[in-house]
Amino acid sequence: MSDEYKAEDEKACGCNDECGENCDCDCDDEHDTVTLELDDGTEVECDILTVFQVEGYADQQYIALVPQEEDSDDVYLYRFSYDGEGDPQIENITDDEEYEAVADAFDEMLDEEEFDETVGQDEEDDKQ
Repeated sequence: MSDEYKAEDEKACGCNDECGENCDCDCDDEHDTVTLELDDGTEVECDILTVFQVEGYADQQYIALVPQEEDSDDVYLYRFSYDGEGDPQIENITDDEEYEAVADAFDEMLDEEEFDETVGQDEEDDKQ
């Protein structure tokens, strides 16, 4: 994949993926999207799942993208930054060790989120 990034539907509210029913930013709670251009010229519309940091790579942020195609289970991981003009940029992760650290951190985040959802559901069940 190339590192070309086209921002779509950027929100000015500052909302992120953790924004939910308690959000007071008046946004429509839709995911921000990007269009990736693959090496073969194909464009893939993706939802932004999250932007995160990884221990050991403190000066770098990463972004997780998921294709909007219904039959896709893929998650794309990239380096994420802003250029000198403040525009978002993504870049391929070319180092295998760095990619493994990023993938592990992302998997850990998913596991924690699943745990938090399970604990939250258990607490709701206890209240009923």
